Amino acid sequence: MRFASLPAIIVPAGLLAAAAVAGAEDIPAKQLFSRVATPAPADPRPVGSYSRGCLAGAVALPIDGPEWQVMRLSRHRNWATPDLVAFVKKLAHDAKAQDGWPGLLVGDLGQPRGGPMPSDHLSHQNGLDVDIWFAPMPARRLSADERETMVMSSVLVPGSHYEVDVSKVPEGLDRLLKRAASYPEVQRILVNPGIKKLLCDAAGNDRSWLSKIRPWYQHDDHFHVRLRCPPGVSGCSPQKPPPGGDGCGLSLAYWLSPAPWKPPPKPAPPPKEITLSDLPAACTDILSADSGLLDPSPPLPVLRPRH
Repeated sequence: MRFASLPAIIVPAGLLAAAAVAGAEDIPAKQLFSRVATPAPADPRPVGSYSRGCLAGAVALPIDGPEWQVMRLSRHRNWATPDLVAFVKKLAHDAKAQDGWPGLLVGDLGQPRGGPMPSDHLSHQNGLDVDIWFAPMPARRLSADERETMVMSSVLVPGSHYEVDVSKVPEGLDRLLKRAASYPEVQRILVNPGIKKLLCDAAGNDRSWLSKIRPWYQHDDHFHVRLRCPPGVSGCSPQKPPPGGDGCGLSLAYWLSPAPWKPPPKPAPPPKEITLSDLPAACTDILSADSGLLDPSPPLPVLRPRH
């Protein structure tokens, strides 16, 4: 996942109302959700799944905290459920106080109303996903320009898919990942397979937390934390729990083989664009609630609630 800057121009509220316009459901949902600047005025609620969902009543993670800083501010993706915002704050505090981690550099959470994003993510749609950089927070406040231009540095040997250059791994990253996995609300954490192997090799007898650490593509410069659906929240679609065990056996061996990295025999067709009709019906209501836009031109269509 590589970050790209996008302009953020806030304009007055009320430009997106509930009404009927033919064809609105066929517009890519990423074009609709990415332009809304404010959360839906409703009780906090994740809707749908991590990759087919939206978010009501989002709250913003403050861009500066005592143990964290939010990066890529122009993306306007520091919105989430209150549970996820509380988790980031708690992890940042506990990791510094108990593990010596200087503080978190926080990447994307989600958009003000969740939903599909125009770049970098298929998930992060229902307010329960966050990316955290491997690089620790420096002992100063980064400038706005630094937050846009600082590069996330890979820990891999150049040209490798999973071979880690241990000299590039920040001291204490293993403790930070174990800390993140220790919270019961965490469903899984995505890392590069080489990072998973390092954790498996160093874990010793305390291995139960390793089941939440899952190998996945591209996560060689940051890790992705996913929370469970909050208890008692209807309409939030949970992901299947990780399999039992520590995940350090055959499943990891697959990721450390050539198999996952082979190019397909022929290019795959581009994926179908997600539209409002692909999302839960509640997402139309959430999107069409009174709002401001990040970019007023061209005007968005007005939408009829779907039930």
